[in-house]
Amino acid sequence: AAFHKDLNLPADTVVVTKGVRFDQDQNSAFDQTGLAEEFRRRQIRRIFVGGLALDVCVQATVLDALEEGFETVLLLSATRPVTAEGGEKAIESMKKGGAVISG
Repeated sequence: AAFHKDLNLPADTVVVTKGVRFDQDQNSAFDQTGLAEEFRRRQIRRIFVGGLALDVCVQATVLDALEEGFETVLLLSATRPVTAEGGEKAIESMKKGGAVISG
């Protein structure tokens, strides 16, 4: 995957690549990527999460972020589930874990 040619990323943008292991799934952006350490180094305490799919990678990322101690906001309008039922269950799981759900 690549970023669109018209997307102007700041010079200090950190690009995190996940799912590069052949021997295991990496659904969370925090799974062996160094992301939590980078956030701590930058003194980031609150994160906003969107992406695909709500009931797989987004849920895993949100729950891992909470476990790492970050205040975590799910941007519901910036994500979609694989299935409606899976999405509803994922939202409940993230709420229960302490995520803030934002339209």
